[in-house]
Amino acid sequence: MRTRLIIAIDGPSGAGKGTVARGIAARLNYRHVDTGAMYRAVAWKARQEGLDLADETAVEALAARARIEIGDGIVRVDGEDPAAALRTPEIDAAAAAVARLPRVRAILSAQQRAMGEHGGIVMEGRDIGTVVFPDAEVKVFLDASPEERARRRAHDPQHAAGRTGAAIADVATALDARDRSDRTRAAAPLVRAGDAIAIDTTQLSIEGAIDEVMRLVRQHHPSAD
Repeated sequence: MRTRLIIAIDGPSGAGKGTVARGIAARLNYRHVDTGAMYRAVAWKARQEGLDLADETAVEALAARARIEIGDGIVRVDGEDPAAALRTPEIDAAAAAVARLPRVRAILSAQQRAMGEHGGIVMEGRDIGTVVFPDAEVKVFLDASPEERARRRAHDPQHAAGRTGAAIADVATALDARDRSDRTRAAAPLVRAGDAIAIDTTQLSIEGAIDEVMRLVRQHHPSAD
């Protein structure tokens, strides 16, 4: 049995995964991994190389050879730091396209398992509790109302690039498109794992949401925090 837990946090965009996952990792002194950033990194690199995102063989080869470093809010691809370029609407759409490619998902999922196989990790994404770590000790599915998710995303500085003055209605439309893509893809669609605890963050503060997850963590690790 692992002495350091694997904590899987799934959910749609704007539900608070990143903020909550970072908060939990900080409290436990665990590693935090944003798996969505890995798909964004592959999408960014593919665009840099002029690849057709529908060419699964080409994108798969790129994902296999690219050196993705992730941690402490930094993502590097083959030594380059794309910085805010990863959070533009264009990369949002490109990452959704990349995430639909089964062979690319297989490569990145294997990398994610290697990162967390010994525990001591808080991993966020859309298929962590269902595909990457179905045996995670703590599985959480965060969600919020569509209106609240759009409001948060519209005011999130990390996602402001390319959205100057973006209206909440425009962001809501983009989120709805991403949700449909994630929930309907054949490979690892966004669904709540059967044993994941659902937490609606619509009315919760950041600290309140973190506290809810920490309550679950303490059931497995009474001395946590």
